[in-house]
Amino acid sequence: MARLYEFQGKKLLKENKIAVPIGGVAKSPEEAKKIAEEINKPCILKGQLFITGRAGLGLIKFANNPDEVYRITSEILGKKIGNQTVEFVLVEEKLDIEREFYAGVIIDDAKKCPVLIFSSVGGTGIEEIAKEYPDKVIRQDISMLAGIREHQVRNLLRKVDINGKLQLSLGSVIVSLYNIARKYDARAVEINPLILAKNEKIIAADCRITIDDYAVYKHPELGIQIAREFDRPPTPLDVIAYKVEEGDYRGTFYFVQLEQGYKKGEGYIGFHGAGGGGSMMSMDAVLKKGYKIANFCDTSGNPPASKVYRAAKIILSQGPIDGYFGSGSGVASQEQFHSARGLVKAFREFQIDMPVVIRLGGNQEEKAIEIMSEGTKDLPADVECYGKDTSVHYCAERFDELVRSGKKKIVHPLSEKEKPKEPYSFKTVTGGEVIFDHSKCANCKTKICVVSCIPKILKLDNGKPVLNISKEEAAKGKCTECLACEIECGFRGNKGATIILPIPGLDEYLHKKI
Repeated sequence: MARLYEFQGKKLLKENKIAVPIGGVAKSPEEAKKIAEEINKPCILKGQLFITGRAGLGLIKFANNPDEVYRITSEILGKKIGNQTVEFVLVEEKLDIEREFYAGVIIDDAKKCPVLIFSSVGGTGIEEIAKEYPDKVIRQDISMLAGIREHQVRNLLRKVDINGKLQLSLGSVIVSLYNIARKYDARAVEINPLILAKNEKIIAADCRITIDDYAVYKHPELGIQIAREFDRPPTPLDVIAYKVEEGDYRGTFYFVQLEQGYKKGEGYIGFHGAGGGGSMMSMDAVLKKGYKIANFCDTSGNPPASKVYRAAKIILSQGPIDGYFGSGSGVASQEQFHSARGLVKAFREFQIDMPVVIRLGGNQEEKAIEIMSEGTKDLPADVECYGKDTSVHYCAERFDELVRSGKKKIVHPLSEKEKPKEPYSFKTVTGGEVIFDHSKCANCKTKICVVSCIPKILKLDNGKPVLNISKEEAAKGKCTECLACEIECGFRGNKGATIILPIPGLDEYLHKKI
């Protein structure tokens, strides 16, 4: 579920005629002070994070005047809670509260429908309220076809002794709450507390809204960067990685950055899994050796080599990790040499010099291990690759031994590729480009690029590789980005093939780090 900040959720409430406190969101003490001057009455300040219990963490405070707002905002902004940092403070009028309620519309997966929950007693946590005041809480399943009407809500409210004008006002708000959930494909829309002010207005004092991951694409107006539930705002690398997955549905690429700000030697490693269960088992094995996971990454479901390459590049871009550990399912049906080629290309471009252990168990694992060994033998890194018959625990043991040894191979730096003298190129489905230098291809004895082309889209024309299909067909996906032409040409050809696979935003990210 993709979360919205409180101030984002209240914007939706207001647009759908549910009253919210007067105020605004600030990113600096100066902005907060200006908002307070416009409110011109005592204020409440709320640090915006994806957590509950903010009051106990010092993120919700009251201020009597704009100068106090400025001072308190200065204390709240930049405060770190776990792996989150407060970047926004919501400044609102302090409300005179007569009574508190809870109202929510939540998807119940077991019932396969939205459920309306209302409590005539407000407070922290609807679960606690329901235990302490079971007779004050009502639940009602909502038909996705029929929805819910105000008269139905009023009948429900009578069960918790809410009548008269208050019943009418609450009924209207609750129907609007359901309409918001339906309009934005929300998994949950909750107001706690929903208050009756002393001036008899019904106001949403707080709210929590989460959007169904699979519906985020329909609501660009919400500004959600990643259609996944995070307990924090996404990091720049999270966003870069998600854009790769968002634009390429071939297989799965899941990446989440778990830690930042660590130093070399602190035991943080890049983790690259393949398949949920196998990845968890592999992560446990390396954690038991005392290492800490800088990221979690999963490339599974038969991803193309280009996707594995982009995943590896993003993992390596994190920072001063002490090693790279890749292991997942031991019985994958996908051809593991695709993953091997993606890893080799990334490792060579990064000139990786840290210990690496990769376990590529499954179909064609022998070929995958051969590609890994051949493609990394001239790199500074110690790279070891294993198949399904080697246990995860042994791989973790070898990884630990390599890291502890601290040894690096003495090799000559790889020479940069020359600019093609006779380029022949075509585009790929993810915006990549395959380039052959025909001046080198003419002298190649093996023509390995054509031999190893899995989709058979290449042919020889006067001894030089060209497309066997149109360039338009290649760009629409007939070129599967298997990377065989570049990797095999580098091993057994005349090094005339180059594949450029852009990762939008990564170069800018690395430049900022430097």
